[in-house]
Amino acid sequence: MKALISNDDGVTASGIFASKKAVEDLCDTLVIAPETQQSGIGHALTLYEPLRVKERILKDGSIAYGVTGTPTDAVTVGLFQMLDEKPDLAISGINTGFNIGQAELTTSGTVGAALEAASFGIPTIAISQEVTKDDVKFETGEVGIDFSFAQKMLRKLAKIVLKKGLPEGIDLLNVNVPENPVNDEFEVVRLGKRMYVPVMEKRLDPRGQPYYWIGGEPYESDEKGSDGYELKVAQKTTITPLKIDLTGDLGLLKEFLEI
Repeated sequence: MKALISNDDGVTASGIFASKKAVEDLCDTLVIAPETQQSGIGHALTLYEPLRVKERILKDGSIAYGVTGTPTDAVTVGLFQMLDEKPDLAISGINTGFNIGQAELTTSGTVGAALEAASFGIPTIAISQEVTKDDVKFETGEVGIDFSFAQKMLRKLAKIVLKKGLPEGIDLLNVNVPENPVNDEFEVVRLGKRMYVPVMEKRLDPRGQPYYWIGGEPYESDEKGSDGYELKVAQKTTITPLKIDLTGDLGLLKEFLEI
């Protein structure tokens, strides 16, 4: 069996190394990810410049591949250049910082990489870990975060997916691990509304011209049963089934157009 492992934090990130260690005795692994931090890039694909792939030596001496592009680029190169056949599993993460809610989920590079793999029928897991240290969320390379619990949960889930695949109608799983978990079980939840409430900060450059920083404050209004509440309030490891098909209610639209 084979697993393709990618992320949006960079090929030398601590979280992707934890993913490799979680499954390396279950299957052969290919670690291929962006060369640098790509958080917030979503499902973007590079079309107007060439991609280069560089070998990187991980701290256990194994080889990984850094791509000068996006997470989606990395997955595409892995599937269509590095592997001879479709892998049995794809993993994106472990991301530094959670990826929850409906509003920002598709801006996540972690989920973007997972969506690309899942679009080819590969059972896929996107996994992220909550962190409260904002200064490490956008770092490239190793960070001082303990991923051991998330690694254990990923291994548990990967064993199930490698054995059974995913249920019909589910394309990928979005997993979020709390910083201080209350147990080692998965809580199956729906998507909440948001990760953040957008904050736009206006500043002036030395010549007096305005520029802007996009940021956000944590969204705190999710209800019980949502990924946001169960992760942040109940401190449970959440798992949400996702579908790529975004098609809405066809009958409802036909009825609407008749009015």
